[in-house]
Amino acid sequence: MEKPVYHIPAMLQECIDGLQISPSGTYVDVTFGGGGHSRAIVKQLGEGGRLFSFDQDLDAYANRIEDPRFTFVHSNFRYLTNFMRFHKVDKVDGILGDLGVSFHHFDEAERGFSFRADAPLDMRMNRSARVDAAQVVNTYTEEQLLRIMADYGDMRRPMPIVRAILKARENKPVTTTGQLLDVIRPLINPKQEKKELAQIFQALRIEVNGEMDALKRFLESTLEVLRPGGRLVVLTYHSLEDRMVKNFIKTGNTEGIVDKDFFGKVNTPWRQITKGAVAPSQEEIDRNPRSRSAKLRVAELIVNE
Repeated sequence: MEKPVYHIPAMLQECIDGLQISPSGTYVDVTFGGGGHSRAIVKQLGEGGRLFSFDQDLDAYANRIEDPRFTFVHSNFRYLTNFMRFHKVDKVDGILGDLGVSFHHFDEAERGFSFRADAPLDMRMNRSARVDAAQVVNTYTEEQLLRIMADYGDMRRPMPIVRAILKARENKPVTTTGQLLDVIRPLINPKQEKKELAQIFQALRIEVNGEMDALKRFLESTLEVLRPGGRLVVLTYHSLEDRMVKNFIKTGNTEGIVDKDFFGKVNTPWRQITKGAVAPSQEEIDRNPRSRSAKLRVAELIVNE
C-alpha cells in the first residue's frame, strides 16, 4: 500500500528564491511538516551551512533529514528565540514560515481536523496540549464561542450556530466531528456547505492551537533572531494570518500601528521584497489545489547605516 503524502510544499521555488540562501548561512524553517521546504534549503547549503527546523507535532519527526547540517526542534515556533539561544545561535540569515496545515493533519481522520470523516473532536497540533476542540465546544460560554467563530472563522452570522451547539451540549457532550456536523449542518447553506464548514472547523482549530498568539510571538522574535540584511519568508493561507504578517512588515508591529518620522516616512525595520502578497501560479494550483489560498510575503531586515 502506497504511503500517503505528508505534505506538498506550496510555492517551493519562490520560497527558496526569497530566502536568498548563502551556502555558509544559518537558516530556520519554523514549520517543518513533511520537510519539503527544509530539504530544498539543505540542498543549497555548503559544509558550513546549518538549518534548524521546528515542528510541535512529533509526527513530523519521522520526516527528519539525516544530515549533520540539519537539526529538528520539537517545539512551537513561538519559542524561536529560546531555542536559538539553547543551540547557541546568535543570528540567522533567513527564516521561513509556511503557516498552512499539513495534508497529514487533514488526511489522518483520528486527528479531528477534517469534517470529511467522523473522528474525535481533537485538532491539537501538539498531542500533549491540554485543550482540544471537544473542550472548546463543550465548555466555552456563548460569548467565547461567538468571538472565535466571528474572529477566527470570519462568520457574519455565528449566533445560530453557537446557540445550536449550546442547546445540543445540554443533552450530551459533543465529542466527535460527526456529532458536531449533526448539530450545525441544518443551519448551513447547502450551496456553500464546504466553505461554511471549513470556516467553523478553522475557527476551532485556531483557538485550540493558539495560532494567532503564536504567530504574533513568532513574528516579534524574528527581530531578535534575524541578522540585519537577513530574509523573512512567510506563506499564509487565510486573511487573519496575512493581515498580521502584512502589518508586521509594513509597520514593524502586528497591530499595524504606524509610526512616522519627521518627513512622514513610516518607521519599519523591514524592506519589502515582494510588492504585496504573491499568489501561486495557475500551473501550481492545477498540480496542487490545496495551494490555491497561499499568499507569499518576503521582507529583508534593514541594515542600520
